[in-house]
Amino acid sequence: MRGWEMSEWKNGCLADLAVVKAGYSFRSSEFTDTGRRLIKISNIQKSNVCVQENDVFICNNPSYEDFELQENEVLIALSGATTGKVGKVKKDVLPAYLNQRVGKYEANAGGCIDFIYFVVTSHAYYNFIVNNCPSSAQPNVSPKFLESIPIIFPTSLPEQRKIARILSAVDAVIEKAEAAIAKYKAIKSGMMRDLFTRGIDLKTGKLRPRYEDAPELYKQSWLGWVPKEWEVVSVEQFASKDKNAIVDGPFGSNLKTIHYKTEGVPIIQSGFVTSNRFHAEEYLYVTKEKFISEIRSKVSPGDIVMAKIGAQCGTSAILPSNHPISILAGNCLKITVSRTNSNVFFEHYLHYLYDTKMIFLIISTTAQPAVSMSSLKLMSVIQPSSDEQILIAKRINIVALSEITEASVLTKYQQLKAALMSDLLTGKARVKVSEP
Repeated sequence: MRGWEMSEWKNGCLADLAVVKAGYSFRSSEFTDTGRRLIKISNIQKSNVCVQENDVFICNNPSYEDFELQENEVLIALSGATTGKVGKVKKDVLPAYLNQRVGKYEANAGGCIDFIYFVVTSHAYYNFIVNNCPSSAQPNVSPKFLESIPIIFPTSLPEQRKIARILSAVDAVIEKAEAAIAKYKAIKSGMMRDLFTRGIDLKTGKLRPRYEDAPELYKQSWLGWVPKEWEVVSVEQFASKDKNAIVDGPFGSNLKTIHYKTEGVPIIQSGFVTSNRFHAEEYLYVTKEKFISEIRSKVSPGDIVMAKIGAQCGTSAILPSNHPISILAGNCLKITVSRTNSNVFFEHYLHYLYDTKMIFLIISTTAQPAVSMSSLKLMSVIQPSSDEQILIAKRINIVALSEITEASVLTKYQQLKAALMSDLLTGKARVKVSEP
């Protein structure tokens, strides 16, 4: 056995490793409800080729053999708004044919398809497509264009395979974390549906029976049938009686870029809560004097911050207990919950309203979506006893914590993958391969 060897790296183009083959233009008259699935651009989702509800099929035909797909083949969108997105064929979409405007990478003698997959999903490869694809009414690239994209790569197939194994191992952890997050989201969704319609019997510590099973435990309300012990109130009634308990950020002209500083009182932006969790990496600030002049827009730890304007308006999160007192940006609002109610309960309830799209009833759709402050204040919400609110919040927190833990793992390994791809796909970090 020879010792560890390191291969040469070469500046070349994708054609040194693979060819790109386009799909076939199947006639709509051939579409059926059974047979081989027709893989279109819309099937490429999150680096995978996925089943879609509106998939069409083509009867098996020996003349289309060249367009049959196999597991783990790598596909790319050749046109449209998502030109350049890449996905790997999974077993559950097979048997399948490749449709027009979708390309397939086929490794040649110099390339390993698993290594090629990571090359074509790299930021460098995608950015080259975006910045250099022929301009027209919509993006459109040819197989020859994709093959001509410059890349750097190891000439040794064993080194290509080892790099691919390292990155695939990280991908496996990422997929596991994504699956766990999806599982906890589903569990939490079902749990919230039960808790916010049936609640918890404080005597037994269990969910109340459903209305269908015990109608005598429920009463009619603006929100439908709710437990007899609950009240249905407006958000304004649920909130604190203090002044400015429900308030938005300063009017645009009162808080502009000229007021931004590098230190002082933090400005809370809507982007900090659009994931329905509070997350802020970089802050803008205002002076203490400016903060005092706009004191109505003060937000304190424990307040619920909601995105007021934009595509994700209605998302919300609690300002953490260790966060300094801050000022709202114009694209935010805040709700200070009454001391007799639970802010954690109400945060979860707002997430439930967002997930079930009920909160969209108070969102106006003019130039851009925006939460109506007046409608928010009048919106009807449930109000169980404070003890039941706390118990409901605790139940949801158990699952939410598991979801947050997995999300932390996901972020960690996504960052690791980004760093590894930057190093391993450029030769900055070399791998050693044992050759027989």
